[in-house]
Amino acid sequence: MDPSAFISSRPGDLVRVPRDGVTGNEYAFVPRALPPVWDFPNALWPLLAEAKQQLGILEGIGRTLPNPGLLLRSVEDREAIKSSQLEGTYVTATELLLFEMGPQEPALGDDATNRQREVFNYRKALGQATNSELPLSLRLLRDLHKTLVTGVRGMNRSPGDFRRHQVAIGANARFVPPPPGRLSECLNSFEKYLHVGESPFDPLVRCFLVHYQFETIHPFYDGNGRVGRLLLAIMFKQYCGLSKPWLYVSDYYQKNRDEYVQRLFNVSARSDWEGWIGFCLRGSATQARDTIRRCESLLEIQEHFRRKVGATRGSARLIQIVENLFSSPFVRITDLAKQLGVTYPTAKTDIERLVQAEILQELQNVAPKTFYAPEIFNVAYREIE
Repeated sequence: MDPSAFISSRPGDLVRVPRDGVTGNEYAFVPRALPPVWDFPNALWPLLAEAKQQLGILEGIGRTLPNPGLLLRSVEDREAIKSSQLEGTYVTATELLLFEMGPQEPALGDDATNRQREVFNYRKALGQATNSELPLSLRLLRDLHKTLVTGVRGMNRSPGDFRRHQVAIGANARFVPPPPGRLSECLNSFEKYLHVGESPFDPLVRCFLVHYQFETIHPFYDGNGRVGRLLLAIMFKQYCGLSKPWLYVSDYYQKNRDEYVQRLFNVSARSDWEGWIGFCLRGSATQARDTIRRCESLLEIQEHFRRKVGATRGSARLIQIVENLFSSPFVRITDLAKQLGVTYPTAKTDIERLVQAEILQELQNVAPKTFYAPEIFNVAYREIE
């Protein structure tokens, strides 16, 4: 890490560490405790107002949904996919949805299943994070880390334990987080700030201050980015008073990955809180608008499908199947028979009726035979320009 890149007003200290024989690094960065010595600038008020307005609209829509799963399932799946992409793990929505229907343990050398399991673990940790009875705490973060890395690559890197050795980030150790001997003090201060009842900053701004601090401390050997973004999802809900975890920003971070990394570094190197918070507020508004558009489209499709089923004089069971498609747009005959407590032929007939109504299509080249609702899938999971 080049100490000349860090100005004197940086929000942390450069400390010497044993010289790295590979990179020649001799310094690490130890961030000072939150909150930062920084006044929220007037230039950011419009961005904050826009982000809060869009978040309010999203919360309003979410509160009126008769079935929150209409929106939550797909945004959580996309969050798992995008957050994993930031770490170099690429899985399509189709791969994730199929894996969720029948999770498998990856065999040695099975890269595809390992990738799917990693994203599935993130999805599992997301549910754990947003439903846990534990308060925001180091214990919760350790539990989430354990869920993330158990059974996949990196599982030998102390799941659920804070690191005991020095790590470095980026090519040629561009950034070096605190040495292990300083982790306890950093994490203790970090946890105290999580529990602060009042803050001089808006709750949404506070979320991004905490996210920076966690990524800078980098307490685990692996998975810090994913745990940090899981923490963001919890904070959005708790700090911003949301009824459900509607807001996720990994999609924005992934699309602007280089800027995301640079903005984090700029805070450490030259106290550029304004650049970091502005970037995050723009992302919040962007992702809230994206989720609002998807939700409005899904509600239109839901009403359209109800009319279609009604026109075919469909049974209450058929209506139930269609409603369930908004929580998971993939369905198999065997699974459906078990879910509804009907025979295989009955479930097969129901699926065929929905195919005839152009609600379902068979997913090609997939075994066992799987059907999906393309209109729902395209709105919920595909990129919206």
